[in-house]
Amino acid sequence: MKSLLKELSVSDGYEIYEMLKEIGPGENGYENDGYALEFADFTAYLKGHSDASEGIGLKPEWVPQTVYWLFIDDRPVGVGKLRHSLTERLRKRGGHIGYCIRPSERGKGYGEIILGELLLKAREKNISEVILTCNEDNAFSRRVIEANEGVLSEILDGRCYYLVCQRTVRNH
Repeated sequence: MKSLLKELSVSDGYEIYEMLKEIGPGENGYENDGYALEFADFTAYLKGHSDASEGIGLKPEWVPQTVYWLFIDDRPVGVGKLRHSLTERLRKRGGHIGYCIRPSERGKGYGEIILGELLLKAREKNISEVILTCNEDNAFSRRVIEANEGVLSEILDGRCYYLVCQRTVRNH
């Protein structure tokens, strides 16, 4: 099995569009704003997310966020979002990383792969303490986070708060 985490590009094509359609609106706190698009609007959607990763055109309460696709054997199977910093609202719900595996590919261990890869991307951006949140009753996500060295810091109002501490990468 060959895995690859690829950053969103404005040249991404129909296979990504199909995956977003299959994922639907999202679940368990993950929001997929690409599921209801017409394909004719897909390039503009990609451009908006590409700009957002650079901090261009953000609403005042938003932070830069990079979107990635997980490919397994050249097939897109998941999407991940890495927020470069957090607002107080994101500290409470969302955290640094959100991800989703397309329904037809779940139960194959891809959640652990995408989260592990996104944590490496966070390290490259010198995010040394990654906050992850999930619903308390989402046993699958909790196992994935814990398998990636997430330490449960608290459970509050049905939300689990995890912390992953990692060494940062210094650019020389």
